[in-house]
Amino acid sequence: MTKLLCFAHRGASGHEPENTLSAVEKAISMGTDWIEIDVYAVEGELIVIHDERLERTTNGYGYVVEKSLEYLRSLDAGKGQRLPTLTEVCDLVDRKAGINIELKGPGTTHLTVSLINNYVRERFWSYDQFIVSSFNHHELIKIKKAQPRIKIGALVVGVPIHYAEFAQGIGAYSVHLRIDSINKAFVEDAHKRGLKVFVFTLNHPEDLARMEEMDVDGVFTNYPEIVLSKYEGCNYAKLLKNEND
Repeated sequence: MTKLLCFAHRGASGHEPENTLSAVEKAISMGTDWIEIDVYAVEGELIVIHDERLERTTNGYGYVVEKSLEYLRSLDAGKGQRLPTLTEVCDLVDRKAGINIELKGPGTTHLTVSLINNYVRERFWSYDQFIVSSFNHHELIKIKKAQPRIKIGALVVGVPIHYAEFAQGIGAYSVHLRIDSINKAFVEDAHKRGLKVFVFTLNHPEDLARMEEMDVDGVFTNYPEIVLSKYEGCNYAKLLKNEND
């Protein structure tokens, strides 16, 4: 049986407030393979939050990029958690899982490349422990040009006419599709092009068998136990080792 990689979507967000350190810590404790988080650039810092506005996930208001870093860091993101920085997330993960960084908003590319380079050179991480993803494929091209060793994941809604050709064209490592869009033909085309296929967001156990049948490589989920409970002993370190052998 092929083991699907488990991406904790915004951390273990079905258990703890999304995109917070408590959600990341919960995902690590569950043994997830990868942790997916979202970043905006504010005052030269990468702040972790999904929405462009603050109202849904915090007690703040307005657009993220229009607020000061001091204001953003003062907010309650749920259960007393504050909005973390990407540095705080990386330090907490500490190579216990891979990190999928989804770029949101302007100005994130340079900061993300700089941070990843620093963690590889100074903190003993590997480039293989990061994936940078975005719906804005122009930003992914910038990432790849700035540091070719960084893996990029192309996010897409729907099934493109030429399937995964677009992702191959930008040098992507993986393509990320919505669970209600994915089909077997797309997966087969992506695999022929040497691309991984990761699906978002799987939150119902009955969908797991369907993803296995389509031969996808991994899934994003708010509830990592859905995936991890089926693959006892499945962990990021083992799968990464096997992939690089």
